[in-house]
Amino acid sequence: MNNQKDPNLFFAIGAMLLIMGGWHYFYEMPRQEAIVAQHLTADRAAPAATGESTAHHAAPAAHQPTALQYAQDAAGLKAGAISGTRIAIDTPFLTGSFNTRGSVFDDLSLKNYQATVAEDSPLVSLWNAQGSKSRTLMEVSWTGPKDEAPNTTTVWQTASQKLTPTSPVSLTWQSPGGLVYLRKISVDANYLFTIEDTVINQGTAPVTLSSQARVHRIGTPEVSGYAVLHEGPIGHMDHKLFEVSYDDIQKDFPKTTVTGGWIGYSDQYWLSALMPKQDEKIIPIGEKITQNGTDVYAIGYQTEAKVLAPGQQIAMTHHCYGGAKIVSLLDQYEKLLTVEHLDKAVDFGWFYIITKPVFFCLAYLKEWIGNFGLAILLLTILVKLLFFPLANKSYRSMGRMRTLQPKIKAIQTRFKDDKVQQHQATMALYKKEKVNPMAGCLPMIVQIPVFFSLYKVLFISIEMRHAPFFGWINDLAAPDPTSVFNLFGLIPWDPPSFLMIGVWPLLMGGTMFWQQKLSPAPADPAQEKAFLIMPVVFTYLFATFPAGLVIYWTWNNFLSIGQQWWMMRATALEAAAAEILPPHANDKKR
Repeated sequence: MNNQKDPNLFFAIGAMLLIMGGWHYFYEMPRQEAIVAQHLTADRAAPAATGESTAHHAAPAAHQPTALQYAQDAAGLKAGAISGTRIAIDTPFLTGSFNTRGSVFDDLSLKNYQATVAEDSPLVSLWNAQGSKSRTLMEVSWTGPKDEAPNTTTVWQTASQKLTPTSPVSLTWQSPGGLVYLRKISVDANYLFTIEDTVINQGTAPVTLSSQARVHRIGTPEVSGYAVLHEGPIGHMDHKLFEVSYDDIQKDFPKTTVTGGWIGYSDQYWLSALMPKQDEKIIPIGEKITQNGTDVYAIGYQTEAKVLAPGQQIAMTHHCYGGAKIVSLLDQYEKLLTVEHLDKAVDFGWFYIITKPVFFCLAYLKEWIGNFGLAILLLTILVKLLFFPLANKSYRSMGRMRTLQPKIKAIQTRFKDDKVQQHQATMALYKKEKVNPMAGCLPMIVQIPVFFSLYKVLFISIEMRHAPFFGWINDLAAPDPTSVFNLFGLIPWDPPSFLMIGVWPLLMGGTMFWQQKLSPAPADPAQEKAFLIMPVVFTYLFATFPAGLVIYWTWNNFLSIGQQWWMMRATALEAAAAEILPPHANDKKR
């Protein structure tokens, strides 16, 4: 048998692609998980008192805040050691505060999400993540002549004490030269902040200004490290998605002026993203500076410089999303703000047009059933039903190949020293028996995008985070907490992480081995041994994966085993009947 045409080889390659990471969607989910309770305030136009503002690309400023400047000020901002008032943030989903010194958002936690599954676990801290290796700050600033633009040491004036969805905060500051800065900060009932700035030139000379918005990260954050998931700087500009590593933040973003878009940091479940008005020309910002052994990152954008004549005013609006990556919510903001592909902050991957509908289907099932684990099982059945005819064709082909194994072995024995004759005789046997060794491969290849999409959805779904299943699985996004090396808790010993091989990974490996035994054996003994090792390797690999993924793969294997056994048994019975019937009856049967 030609090894290059063995269906099992293609199945193994497909499985490796699924694990290692490598028209329109049917309908939107009938009820979306979250609604925008408060419509966004319309952006104010910039009225001109005398003349018109002129945009140009000249470098306008003596003052321009940098990532390093925020790294140096970070301790004072949070501790309150430097003068400034902290304004509380309180919404249905968010809690925290920001400092009027610099108007910097440096304290934001998510009310609905805890760091761990423990009841006394602290809330997830999105900005200024305490206890982690990095801190995150968000700020909107102006660049202009020295002392004429607010900077990191500017203390804004306000009479407000709390920022809520129904009570925006107004800030003011006036420069020595007569520039009056008015800032209105509002937040909706979900995760969207809106910063509206107006600058009035009450001085006697024209001033060149530009606005910028940045998210700073002081220290490199910990990431999960999975190849199928992007964590780090991200943006969508000029109709392109940019996913950049922290090391490449300075070189991989566009350096030229673009119009609109969004830019920020993507974590596995959280997003900090900045969005200008979508008709605004901006210059993307990506900085990395190392100071005293600490890497400091800044990502955002700067608007084009504008000349503000005496008596004129200009206005600028920025939006910032800081919260959980809830797909339905991102879709709503995408429409309300006319931001292109904000939903791609969720890493749907190469098969976007398949992965997103799969996500909505899974989210709907979870809402209907009430348990994410059961939703995974049900969705796997639905996918199996969708590909049932194709899979049957594949398994029927495998069954016919298996019935020919004794004859193929006889050919290999007969021509063991002549590979050419062996190949020719094998092909002749296939032709005589009307068997196509490739017939079972195409259905498997067609299914790969769908299975990979489902696999991706389970990786990126925030719904799976801290979602319980049954028994010992209390977090589908975490690995199975049991281990065979302490007899699943019977021995009072905590094995090291590399020995944490739990019940579900063992079940997955066992079903994979079982499925291999049902399939025709490879002709090459070396290939057969390699296949026998695969269940062991995958068991060890899957032991570190989220339990939800392992449950999905195990259940999928069980369903495949049942279908494969049934089809191959039916094929074997047909072959046996064909051997017993006389020739004319055999032809009639065909």
